[in-house]
Amino acid sequence: MALSVIIVMAFSNLIISLLRKTIPVRIRIIVQLVVIATLVILVDQVLKAFVFDVSRQLSVFVGLIITNCILMGRLEAFAMANKPWESFIDGIGNGFGYGWILIVVSFVRELLGSGTIWNYPVLEKLGIYSTGYVNNGLMIAPPMALILVGVIIWIQRSRTKSLIEKK
Repeated sequence: MALSVIIVMAFSNLIISLLRKTIPVRIRIIVQLVVIATLVILVDQVLKAFVFDVSRQLSVFVGLIITNCILMGRLEAFAMANKPWESFIDGIGNGFGYGWILIVVSFVRELLGSGTIWNYPVLEKLGIYSTGYVNNGLMIAPPMALILVGVIIWIQRSRTKSLIEKK
């Protein structure tokens, strides 16, 4: 999923940057959405063709990249105002950042929700269950992903605020 986001982010930034001077202002959002949707469909088809098992596991989540407002915001804020190479690099960097968040959230949800990492029973091997810990089913529920992202944002803003106050 992280790799899919990186690819879509980088190439949508590149394409919008290449087209930025030819896109009429009135339809720029529609053009951006069409570019993202096209790239997401291409990524989804490549996944189905070459790694079908991964494609089945990701199912609708790859398609949700289309509706990701973060991508649209980045295209609007950066790709519409910068040259293609800088936009492509920006897309890769932002894609890695978003991918890193996906990995962190997935790691925490799997560890606390099922006690495993890549189906390896981590909490069982550490003896955590003998202390009374029970897997938290709420961690596996979809809303928990959003809650975890909110916690990550809160932690980052707290760290940034304390760094600014120290200066």
